[in-house]
Amino acid sequence: MRSSQLLKGVLDGCVLKIISRQEIYGYDLIKELQDTGFTDIKGGTIYPLLQKLEKNKLIDGKTKPSPDGPNRKYFTITEEGKKELESFNIQWNELIEVVGRILEED
Repeated sequence: MRSSQLLKGVLDGCVLKIISRQEIYGYDLIKELQDTGFTDIKGGTIYPLLQKLEKNKLIDGKTKPSPDGPNRKYFTITEEGKKELESFNIQWNELIEVVGRILEED
C-alpha cells in the first residue's frame, strides 16, 4: 500500500483486528502487517500507534520475559477495543460500498 493518507485512515482498524486474533508484540505485529501487504510499514509508525491505542484503552500492554533476549511488551484487545473494531468494520464496509458504486459509474 503506497498512499500514506489512505493508510492513516485504516491502520488503527487493521492493528486492532490483528491484536484481536492473538496476543502479539510490536515486532511481530509489524512483520504481520508487512507480510499482508503493508510493505512500507515501519516501527516509527506502529509503536506510536500502539501507544495511542493503549492510552485510549483499546488495547492493553503487558511486559513479559522473552526467551530470545530482553522483555517484550505484548498487546491484547480490550472490550472497548472490540467495540471500536466492530465500529471500524461497519464503517469500512459502508465505505467500500460507496466507493465501489462511484468507481463503477461510467
